[in-house]
Amino acid sequence: MHAQPRCQRLLYERYYAYALKIVFRYIYRYEKATEVVNDGFVKLFSRFDRFTYDEGEHLEKMLLGWMRKIMVNTAIDELRRKNMIPEIGGIPEYVWEQPDMGQSAEQKLYYKELIILIKELPPSYQVVFNMYVIDGFSHQEIADKLNISLGTSKSNLSKAREHLKKKINNGIQEFDICSF
Repeated sequence: MHAQPRCQRLLYERYYAYALKIVFRYIYRYEKATEVVNDGFVKLFSRFDRFTYDEGEHLEKMLLGWMRKIMVNTAIDELRRKNMIPEIGGIPEYVWEQPDMGQSAEQKLYYKELIILIKELPPSYQVVFNMYVIDGFSHQEIADKLNISLGTSKSNLSKAREHLKKKINNGIQEFDICSF
């Protein structure tokens, strides 16, 4: 049974910003990211009858996890169609102004800074880092989805972490130099 159009619209409006931020970790051009988000919502609504949760669990938390999985998979499918060449481009400033339920201003700032650092990684490192660290995929799942070896997934994650560590440490050193 599919969700009613009115309920679909309400769900779409409430969680659009959440979905867009997930997709932006993989697709960097705003116009393409919005297309992927819309495709993700189409998948979500067409598969809504597959969404299950236990009554003891928090419904919204379960829905957000399921939605995240659909958005990540839709973005990965798009990258696969593009031969794994993530699009390069900046995230427009107004994207960060879209409301996302449940995030404090400090969380939004840290999230934005992290995404900016991740986007500076080489494309193959970006995808593996996002999938493993942020989206919780195992190395085997990453290898299967991206058609790479298990060792390549682990190596790309290790190299991504090293790059990020250097960037973060450089940022801290620059801050220390500027402080009084």
